[in-house]
Amino acid sequence: MASAEEVHQWTVKMSVPSVLAMVTVFALIPGGVLSDTRGTQGLDAQQLAPGSTHLHRRLKRGWIWKQLFVPEEDPTLRVIGQLKSDSDRGEFSIKYILSGDGAGDVFEIDEYSGEIRTLKKLDREEKAFYVLQAQAINRWTNQPEEPQSEFIIKVQDINDNVPKFQNEPYVSSIPEMCPTGTTVAQVTATDADDPMFGNSAKLIYSILQGEPYFSVEPKTGIIVTSWPNMDREAREQYLVVVQVKDMLGLSGGYSSSTTVTVSLTDVNDNGPTFQHHQYTFAIPENSNVGTTVGRIMAQDGDVGINAKMTYSLEDDLEESSSFIIETDPVTQEGVILLSKPLDYETKRRFVMAAEAVNDHMDTRFLTFEEFKDRTTLKIVVEDVDEPPVFLSALYEWKIPENAAVGTVVGTVSARDTDTVNNPIRYSIDKRSDATKAFKIDPNNGTITVTIALDRESSNWHNVTVEAKETTQNHLSSSVVVFIKVLDINDNVPRLARDYQPYICEGTQAGELIQLLNAVDPDEPVEGHHFYFSMVPEKHINPNFTIRDNQDNTAGIVARRSTFTRKDRTQYLLPVVVTDSGSPALSSTSTLTVSVCSCQPHGHCPTGGVEALALSMGVSLQTLLGLLICLVTVTVLPVLMLILRRHRRKKQQEGLEAEAQDLELPDTVSQKVLYYGEPGRGKVDFCQPVVPLRRHPRRREKRLRREDVRRSIRMSLRESHLIGPEDDVFKQFILDRLVEADQDANVPPFDCLRTYVYEGSGSSTGSLSSLESISMELGPEQPVSNPRPFLVRLTPWYGGGEEDTVF
Repeated sequence: MASAEEVHQWTVKMSVPSVLAMVTVFALIPGGVLSDTRGTQGLDAQQLAPGSTHLHRRLKRGWIWKQLFVPEEDPTLRVIGQLKSDSDRGEFSIKYILSGDGAGDVFEIDEYSGEIRTLKKLDREEKAFYVLQAQAINRWTNQPEEPQSEFIIKVQDINDNVPKFQNEPYVSSIPEMCPTGTTVAQVTATDADDPMFGNSAKLIYSILQGEPYFSVEPKTGIIVTSWPNMDREAREQYLVVVQVKDMLGLSGGYSSSTTVTVSLTDVNDNGPTFQHHQYTFAIPENSNVGTTVGRIMAQDGDVGINAKMTYSLEDDLEESSSFIIETDPVTQEGVILLSKPLDYETKRRFVMAAEAVNDHMDTRFLTFEEFKDRTTLKIVVEDVDEPPVFLSALYEWKIPENAAVGTVVGTVSARDTDTVNNPIRYSIDKRSDATKAFKIDPNNGTITVTIALDRESSNWHNVTVEAKETTQNHLSSSVVVFIKVLDINDNVPRLARDYQPYICEGTQAGELIQLLNAVDPDEPVEGHHFYFSMVPEKHINPNFTIRDNQDNTAGIVARRSTFTRKDRTQYLLPVVVTDSGSPALSSTSTLTVSVCSCQPHGHCPTGGVEALALSMGVSLQTLLGLLICLVTVTVLPVLMLILRRHRRKKQQEGLEAEAQDLELPDTVSQKVLYYGEPGRGKVDFCQPVVPLRRHPRRREKRLRREDVRRSIRMSLRESHLIGPEDDVFKQFILDRLVEADQDANVPPFDCLRTYVYEGSGSSTGSLSSLESISMELGPEQPVSNPRPFLVRLTPWYGGGEEDTVF
């Protein structure tokens, strides 16, 4: 016999229904297989022979099992079973422990008696069975009396769920005239109750509404037709109500219902039928071709593709070709159209037959002859006084643009189609000839030119000519005359645009400078062909040449490689353009070729400072030099004015400087300063005792403006990137500083008060005492420091009133 472990493994592999069935059987057999849970754990290893699957000794099962199922939805909390070990003598020495699904929450066990109780109402649809584990432990030794065993508690089903239909709503369609028993649809309901237990989930279908046309199979829910030859034209839609009951339809069960919408689809079981045997229409004789004469309609009870039909006119009847009939795709009407012009004087009445035939025929219901019908058409032509008719629907003429005034362009002609044949007069509609370029002879319709024509202004003239009867009705008609003005060579060619060519200073001989195109308002038949050349002179142009590309373009090519802005900034180059007309016409345009200091990629700036300089005819270096001089001359007087005001303010406040503690560097000459005694009044900190520099007349030593400009140009000529970081620009500034340092006649003079303005670049170094001590104190501030303070040094001493010019 197999061990408990093997039984357990086999039980796990089984499906849930099989396990539930076995549990039910085992629960009815006291001391069954499940009660033997000790298995082979108590066997000695030697009791199993190697390779043998049979036990030498069978152990007695120690567990006693009772009821292991509970009905669902039972509100009573009661004992559903008991676990008991055969070692239990009633002394409460054994403790029972329950674990697994729902232990402590759904089920509990009495640890002394082993009784299992429910703790709440159960729902089989929520959980059908519970798998739990039980243990029996000796209270005194805490050793297991029985090995842990697994068992199942099954929840028994009751009929507590209503059957529900799936995939609602139900919509179906069947063809009309279908035979009895045709499947319409299948309705499906489900019941959440247990289908394996009792009749709670066993369903029965029935029809509540829809008989006698439909019926339903009780077990499958398949709805079928039960009435033969249902006609869509009589009734198109049916509502079928189906009911489902559980408990096999017995009393006490639940039920629900659903609605099935059944539509009958159309089949071609009806043919077209005309409501009248004859249709009569009238049409004026002046009706245009394509005019609708009338509509006829054949009735067809079908819809959609089964109602489509085609109308036709009988070909064997006389003059039927004067009319055609077409089918309106929307209304399925026969539309009769005029296919030829009518003439009352020639024929006044037409009689013909019309036929309607279904496009799709179904011989299961009708014969071929039943899918068609015929009727008679009678069309009467009405007499109308008609306007004149031109012999041509339109006129198209050509005339050269140099045609003389009075030249005949062409002649139009119209006639009265009525039997009276009234006389006709011609005229031109003024709205179509606003320039009054043409006139027409009112009697014979001859059109002539009245003004000189210009194809370039208007190459087509669309003139409307009117022909009017001289009778009382004054009937008229009109025709359009298209007059094309032919081109002659009467315009000179010219360059396509205003070219502004330039040449870079580094351009080599033979390089292309500018590509030229030409335009001509004329349009010769063979197309344009332009010739480019230079103005003939005694000497060949040493700078440029024109190279004709023979494709209506030409290029300006450099003849030498020595172009510089220093020599010349602009060159004038005449260009002659000649067309291929007969006679040939030509024009001369003078182009200005500028010499440019191009950027690295050969680009000549078209905006900014450099472009402005080029447009003014000066170099960029010269322009920048002038700008720097202008800024210097503007800012310097303002600075000097601010410094003089600052000095006057300090003198008016009466600040006295005490310089006893002033420590000067060894490098400062004692001859520069004169120190006054404290308290003796105002002290001049910068009275030169020994004249350090001569003061000749300054204007004699100043640089002339032209010299400065020349210097700026020379310094910046080789640079294309002008700015504070440019090497040429830096060198220019250094040169100006050297010139200023070597000039002994311009400020600042050697004076202590100038040191504060020299900054870190001063050759004397920094006067730390001047930088660290407060330089200004208000007159009302008390002097807390007994040491003398220094007064801020004033601007340039002895500067005078005249301005310095660079």
